[in-house]
Amino acid sequence: MKTLKSEDFKISKAIKLNEIPTVLNIETSEKKKEKELQKVRDSLSKLQDKMYAHNKYSVLICLQGMDTAGKDSLVREVFKEFNARGVVVHSFKTPTSNELEHDYLWRHYIALPEKGKFSVFNRTHYENVLVTRVHPNYLMNENIPNLEKVEDITEDFWENRFESINAFEKHIASNGVIIMKFFLHLGKEEQRQRLLRRLEKEKHQWKFSPGDLIERELWDKYQECYEDIINKTSKDYAPWFIVPADNKETARYIVAKTMLDELSKYDFHYPELDDDVKDNIKMYHDKLSSEK
Repeated sequence: MKTLKSEDFKISKAIKLNEIPTVLNIETSEKKKEKELQKVRDSLSKLQDKMYAHNKYSVLICLQGMDTAGKDSLVREVFKEFNARGVVVHSFKTPTSNELEHDYLWRHYIALPEKGKFSVFNRTHYENVLVTRVHPNYLMNENIPNLEKVEDITEDFWENRFESINAFEKHIASNGVIIMKFFLHLGKEEQRQRLLRRLEKEKHQWKFSPGDLIERELWDKYQECYEDIINKTSKDYAPWFIVPADNKETARYIVAKTMLDELSKYDFHYPELDDDVKDNIKMYHDKLSSEK
């Protein structure tokens, strides 16, 4: 099996999205991939337990990708060995009326992980420079000062949002949130095939919406926006990783392996016992052992 490292997917310089493949052959069978994923999941589970006890850091996993990129199934498969108390998944939908009464980052800030825990953002704060950029009329719902009509939206507006997002991530990173952002890079033809399978299999038809086809027609605009997002916001403290996503099993393994590689750089450890407790471990053990 081909050896993969997180650095293979980390973005540290400007990229052209259409030059990055959506398929990666890791030279192994699907069965072998599942076995390797299980090994990585087990290692992540142990690391999660140690990080929870350490209680100094938390982890924010951000997942972005076009419709059908496999975000939901990836969350299910990658995090299945985690202790349920240590990971929370947030799927951000259209903002509620309450959320719209706050700034656009508010609902994401309050969903950040507690120390020792993971939060997974399935769609993220980047929707605010993605969907709203493709559909700028959505911004009219936010009641932003000096923004009365779509024509008032300038490039400076978007640049300010990018600056705010970078500042937000830098702030939380400096306070112990380890950020990893994954773009599931799906090919247009593969998306077409996945949408067809949704329509052909009755048990998956509920996932289909006519709006999926409307958004598909805007494919090029979404790709342009994603490229801009990645180039402007992949930072040392909050890197983007581009994951070839035409094969779901491969994408899951890449994300899990990347998480393990990046988190292994940290010195998570179990807390030391107080000296008085440590000195009396044998006494406590003997006392419990002698009970009937």
